[in-house]
Amino acid sequence: MSLELEFDDGREGFATEEMTLNMGPQHPSTHGVLRFIIRADGEVMRSAKADVGFLHRSIEKIAEKVGWHGFMPYTDRVDYVAAMTTNQAWAMAAEVLGGVTVPRRGEYCRVIAAELGRICSHLLAAGAMGMDIGAITPFTHAVRERELINDLLEELCGARLTFNYMRIGGVAWDLPPGYPAKVLRFLDHFEPYVDELDDLLSNNKIYIERLANVAVVTRERAIAYTLVGPNLRASGVRYDIRKHLPYSVYPEFEFDVPIGAGLHGTVGDCWDRYIVRLHEMRQSAKILRQALEGLPEGPVIAKVPRNFKPAAGEVHVHVETPRGDQSWYVVADGTEYPYRVHIRTGSFAAMSIIEELSRGLMLADLVALIASFDIVAPEVDR
Repeated sequence: MSLELEFDDGREGFATEEMTLNMGPQHPSTHGVLRFIIRADGEVMRSAKADVGFLHRSIEKIAEKVGWHGFMPYTDRVDYVAAMTTNQAWAMAAEVLGGVTVPRRGEYCRVIAAELGRICSHLLAAGAMGMDIGAITPFTHAVRERELINDLLEELCGARLTFNYMRIGGVAWDLPPGYPAKVLRFLDHFEPYVDELDDLLSNNKIYIERLANVAVVTRERAIAYTLVGPNLRASGVRYDIRKHLPYSVYPEFEFDVPIGAGLHGTVGDCWDRYIVRLHEMRQSAKILRQALEGLPEGPVIAKVPRNFKPAAGEVHVHVETPRGDQSWYVVADGTEYPYRVHIRTGSFAAMSIIEELSRGLMLADLVALIASFDIVAPEVDR
């Protein structure tokens, strides 16, 4: 690839050169092994083209080799920032194919684990976005709160990042004694903290000026690019799998679906994508309170054969992860191994729009653009 491409900007007797720059694959602001090939005229980008594949692990093929139960620990690696929801998606696909019904208490445990994981993910997204732009203090505050949740998740399943907590038929373990009270105490502490983060970061003048009206994604363009989750909702589309394609026991809970409102700029800009995640943390806390207070008695897992062999068929399940609609297409052929597994993720969808949005932005704005989409590299390379 040429490093210097001459072009004429239309002014007589004046010509300049276009630069091709590499951002990544080890750039800190990409939050993973991602590479962008940038064509720029000085500080203004002509395009930023994503070059993916550095983290490819053939995880979909691995599912066909390790079996239905054996694949559960690998699902953590699809999105290691929010592994509980990927655990749940795989369990749901197997349960539909195998005709397994999860006990109600097991479903409540899943919701509690998934919503704690959602808060964890959004804390990292919000804190890291501030740090990428230059605000260090909010990141340390966000990580402090995230560690408190990791303490709770460690007590629940023994792990802090890749949990392997869910099983086909329910969850591996019941909530420890006194666990609901501990989570409620954490929520009493956490909800005022979200307001503090809002004051510290959301209304910061520099932060607003760096994000407002930057990389605006209209409602129509968000739908055309099949964006999902907070990236779609920030553009004004009120769509959440937990509400619109309900699963587990989510229909039993009252919660809102925040959308972008263009408070400081245009609906669908970088600031809206940030603030939607902040509001979603409050809604997750609301769901957690309802799940903990209404926790039913009973078993947490159904009886599922060790040699699990669902009948031949196919299924397409959807789960609302912190990065949006994560859909799993799974084909069974009646054996102890899946015939085919395919995962559609929110980060992969978001990568497709970055090149278009980057045109005309300043180089420094690319950092804000990538952070606003909350891309996690393993979701891109599967």
